[in-house]
Amino acid sequence: MRCPVCKRETAFEGNPFRPFCSDRCKLIDLDNWLSGRYRISTPIERSEEAITLETGTGGESGEGDSSGSE
Repeated sequence: MRCPVCKRETAFEGNPFRPFCSDRCKLIDLDNWLSGRYRISTPIERSEEAITLETGTGGESGEGDSSGSE
C-alpha cells in the first residue's frame, strides 16, 4: 500500500503509523486537515440552487432573445 502523503510504498501490518509510512507523514496530514487544505463539500440547498438557476437562466435567455431579435 502507498502512503497517502508521500506516496512511498509502505507495509500495512506491523506499521504503527498506518496508513502513513511515518509519524512525519501522519503529522503532515493532520496539519492539512487543521489548516483547511482538505475539505468535505456539502451539496447546495435546493432553495439556493433554484434561485441561482432562475437568476442565471431567466435573465440571459428570456429577456435577451426577445429584445435582441426585434
